[in-house]
Amino acid sequence: MIAAVVAGLLLGGSLIVAIGAQNAFVIRQGASGRHVFWICLFCAASDAALIWAGVFGLGAVIKAAPSFITVMTYGGAAFLFWYGVVALRRALHPSAMGVDQGEAKGLGAAIAACAAFTWLNPHVYLDTVVLVGSVANARAAGEQVPFAVGASLASLIWFFLIGYGARALRPWLASPRVWRVIDGCIAAIMFALAAKLVLG
Repeated sequence: MIAAVVAGLLLGGSLIVAIGAQNAFVIRQGASGRHVFWICLFCAASDAALIWAGVFGLGAVIKAAPSFITVMTYGGAAFLFWYGVVALRRALHPSAMGVDQGEAKGLGAAIAACAAFTWLNPHVYLDTVVLVGSVANARAAGEQVPFAVGASLASLIWFFLIGYGARALRPWLASPRVWRVIDGCIAAIMFALAAKLVLG
């Protein structure tokens, strides 16, 4: 059982560490110090829901419905492009930046943006639902649940680590010039991911 938990933890960790749209959002939100706990919890809970859905068979359904991935791909690309434009505007206008301004004023707006980054990303379905689900179900009988626990734990640890880790850097991130670089990088990531979704 412990081996299955560790295996799930390692696989989940290897999939989530890459800096993508969701991670960039959590880092910026964490640096702003706004709604950090709820954003991290939402991301971890969303990953857990997808992982458990994959373990209990949703991956097979998604494989059988390629149109679902197509819709999510173009919807996700449009959202990422729009968010890239927003980040680029922040980078070009230093007066609009600053740690205290945050990523979104209200909790509802922050959760809505986070939900879009999470649920409009087709890769999240391929990684958490299809891949993790397939690996879990290939293991010996009785190891699926501990494997899913390990994979879910990886997400929980990761999101709280980057959320509160970024928050610890607030004094350094108080400079508008630093935010110019951060938002410029975020814009580049969003545009690259949007292009990859459409072209790849």
